[in-house]
Amino acid sequence: MTGVANGGSAAFLVAPWHLALVCGVAVERLAELLVSVRHARWARARGGVERGRRHYRVMVVVHAGLLAGAVVETGLCDRPFVPALGWPALAVTAVAQVLRWWCVRSLGPCWNTRVIVVPGLALSTRGPYRWLRHPNYLVVAVEGIALPLVHSAWLTALAFTVVNAAVLTVRLRVENAALELAR
Repeated sequence: MTGVANGGSAAFLVAPWHLALVCGVAVERLAELLVSVRHARWARARGGVERGRRHYRVMVVVHAGLLAGAVVETGLCDRPFVPALGWPALAVTAVAQVLRWWCVRSLGPCWNTRVIVVPGLALSTRGPYRWLRHPNYLVVAVEGIALPLVHSAWLTALAFTVVNAAVLTVRLRVENAALELAR
């Protein structure tokens, strides 16, 4: 939904359903953080050591930027809802949420948003970890494209993809090194 305000100047309007979608994903992310805090306590109580603290803040800002960008670009740039793009992107966004929680559930208390590895624990081969070493990062990358494209926010999808790739380059290096040290 877009509109024109008094005197012909463009107004910042976002479709209420689109705002609700992005807010819903934000709430899901907050729930994820609550689970992460509980799991991080579990890991630390068992001798887990955190690695890569410096990049964590950047990762949080990038993920928050995805959510904000999906709304701001839609409103500022008057992005339309294009059904041929929006409906498939919405379906992919919904599937991404399910897959993310499958990753969380598969790792159990070993999963958290930080890199905390408990020494001596074997790498998980449950759920999607049977096929991929880091399936959650794939899910995040796919969601980072799909969520903005629900309402044609292609600049946000592109920017998130590029910046997230840079963050993941660091994250994967840190996480893989931490997993090797824990063996």
